Amino acid sequence: MTTSPQRIIVVSNRGPFSFSLRDGEPRALRGAGGLVTAISAVARQQDVLWISCALGKGDRDWLARVGNGVHTVEDMKIRLVTPNPAQYHAYYNVISNPLLWFVQHQLYDTPRAPVLDETVWKAWEDGYASVNRQLAQAVADSLTELDGEVVVMPQDYHLYLLPRYLRERVGDSVRIQSFLHIPFPGPGAWRVLPLSLRRDLLDAMLHADRLGFQTERDTRRFLQTCVDTLPEIQVIEPWRRLSYQGREIDARAYPISVDVDYLEQRLTSDEVQQYVQQFRAHYQNRKLILRTDRVEPSKNILRGLIAYRNLLLHYPQYQRQVEMLMLLVPSRTEVTEYRTYLRDIMALAGEINATLGDGNWEPVRVLLGNNYDRAIAALSLYDVLLVNPLADGMNLVAKEGAVLNRCDGVLILSEEAGAAEELGEDSLLVSPYDVYGTREALRAALEMPAAERRRRARRLADQVRQNDIHRWFSRQLNDVQPEP
Repeated sequence: MTTSPQRIIVVSNRGPFSFSLRDGEPRALRGAGGLVTAISAVARQQDVLWISCALGKGDRDWLARVGNGVHTVEDMKIRLVTPNPAQYHAYYNVISNPLLWFVQHQLYDTPRAPVLDETVWKAWEDGYASVNRQLAQAVADSLTELDGEVVVMPQDYHLYLLPRYLRERVGDSVRIQSFLHIPFPGPGAWRVLPLSLRRDLLDAMLHADRLGFQTERDTRRFLQTCVDTLPEIQVIEPWRRLSYQGREIDARAYPISVDVDYLEQRLTSDEVQQYVQQFRAHYQNRKLILRTDRVEPSKNILRGLIAYRNLLLHYPQYQRQVEMLMLLVPSRTEVTEYRTYLRDIMALAGEINATLGDGNWEPVRVLLGNNYDRAIAALSLYDVLLVNPLADGMNLVAKEGAVLNRCDGVLILSEEAGAAEELGEDSLLVSPYDVYGTREALRAALEMPAAERRRRARRLADQVRQNDIHRWFSRQLNDVQPEP
């Protein structure tokens, strides 16, 4: 059995907690989202230091109270850095979101392609690069307090430049293994950005020892983009390893997953079971079509609503027999595109209810807010789970639903979700742009024989249980060990 490294440093934009002061006492609220869920599960079994940004006034007030350096909160060691507000705005709201996010989810079309004026270039250097340097310095400072081999694991698209800045500070004294949680598109999508910027980004990424991606498709696209963009690149092993400026860098797929034991334990909690009883009472005479998403354009919520509306119009026998529950978490509301998207979702849901509903039946029920217990309860009860993103690195909701559901629920899954590589065979796969195909998938799921529903649901659950969050992390740690 491979021995785990002595120390692991995870670096990300958002940490595992948000902080506030209440009655003069510091309070910590554990965050939501796939990254927090994944690394929190790992930290319960591994020695992890998590370095991230102080994101709001509550974080900064808490840090001013407790001081800089490493602190233990609940079961996690954390360290926060504090970019000034102007730097952070440029890093997050100009470069990371929406620019990089939109490029990587291929949400730009020609009329909407970004205008890279002087403001964007300034934001790249004074914001994105500056925050990456600060996080790299925090890692370097933390190394003085650690003994033994250290593995640094930068997370996601916010930190593309960090491997280079960390190498400048500590050389080869650490092993760097980056992981990207969102899709990595091919060379064509990246040409939205100027060549010099693309080269700067990829050059920095390639200072890592290994880069991890959600799927084999993402890995191939990354290597294709490197070959297309950097003339010094040499491919040593197709789709796996390349040489750049005298260094060899691996690229691997590590499909992220969920903490199965934790989810199943939480499902039995009193808090979740209260929601279970409420949902059962509400949906006892109707089929439940569920979706639970952050509110962002890549989740394709509007097309899902259109497909559902068309189901009710084309197959009126489902009216008053089904209901769509949408559990939506507002996301990045400081970005105009996200605020507009939420407005459009609420308008379409309201239109469906006004034109098709009656006093006894509301076709669409929208519940806003970050309530994980409520989401777990709903995932245990759905008849159909709709997951139809335009692009998604993985989509942990699909995996959570597979292990939590107790009703032999059917998963309708976009072929552009990373989870489709693992779960596609036992899901109903759809093109995210095809509202007709999604409408027919909804009908097929509602009419599927009980034996087939049960067979598909069991295979989905088995697949996730055999490849849970601990296997995701242990595979990365095993691969990071130097060869004898």
